[in-house]
Amino acid sequence: MKKILITGATGFVGTHLIRHLLDINGNDITGTFRSESSRESFEFKDKIKLLKADLETLGQVEAVIKSTKPDWIFHLAAQANVPESIKDPISTFHSNIDSQLNLFNALIKLGLTQTKTLLVSSAEVYGYVNPDDLPVDEDTPYRPANPYAVSKIAQDYLGFQYNLSYKLPVVRVRPFNHIGPGQQPGFVSSDFAKLIAEIEKGITKPVMKVGNLLAKRDFTDVRDMVKLYPLLLEKGVLGEVYNAGSGKSVQIKEILDLLLSFSKVKISIETDPAKMRPSDIPEIVADVTKVNKATGWKPEIPLEKTLKDILDYWRARV
Repeated sequence: MKKILITGATGFVGTHLIRHLLDINGNDITGTFRSESSRESFEFKDKIKLLKADLETLGQVEAVIKSTKPDWIFHLAAQANVPESIKDPISTFHSNIDSQLNLFNALIKLGLTQTKTLLVSSAEVYGYVNPDDLPVDEDTPYRPANPYAVSKIAQDYLGFQYNLSYKLPVVRVRPFNHIGPGQQPGFVSSDFAKLIAEIEKGITKPVMKVGNLLAKRDFTDVRDMVKLYPLLLEKGVLGEVYNAGSGKSVQIKEILDLLLSFSKVKISIETDPAKMRPSDIPEIVADVTKVNKATGWKPEIPLEKTLKDILDYWRARV
């Protein structure tokens, strides 16, 4: 039985990862959370151990590591909202970088240098990708387009550096856009679906204001993505980094059109300049050759099912 620690356990990805790990069975799971509200609404609070911790405080991180002595760590905790990072880059840097440094330094201080850590970076690190570089492999140069991406570059390289300098067994993953039921507003598919659900119930007028619909992204269902994460700790090469995605790019307009096709009411679309980002990347798509070869993992859930499930999630909650 593996002792597993998941930081940010009550978040979107953490919830799906825990569901998958519980389905596998044989795991002793502890998760960290930051706010009482996230714990109260967490569906697995009676099935795993939960520890409240501010990961930006070294003493609290040390207490978590000392009490759990994990075999595996899935480091998911982060400020992951790109628009929020543009509004408040300083908080984003502290949240994402400080927490990771505290985690690594606690492992070293407590002598737990055999604990394997999956460090979740982001495809946002690649930023403005030249068309000649598509699909994006792990050696594509970084051209970050927002503060969140810069913070994830720092996290990514710290994972590499601590593996090199201290031999910490770290595997890095750069997931491309992963979506699914439970993802909160601030992400494109969830924003669209929530508004459609509100319009269907008459809460909002049947008008949707949108930003750039021409951008193309690589979307994967979060329920597929979390199946990869334990495989990377089992089969990934320590110190290495792996892209994770579908290997296909989809225009945001197609996401919207699919969601609108599920709508029970007619909705008109208007472009809103306020929803345009200061910098937006025209297209990004993953080269998943490396991760497929290392783990055999491939996404299985069709995009249509993912989007229908997201819309049904919001229909049950608005």
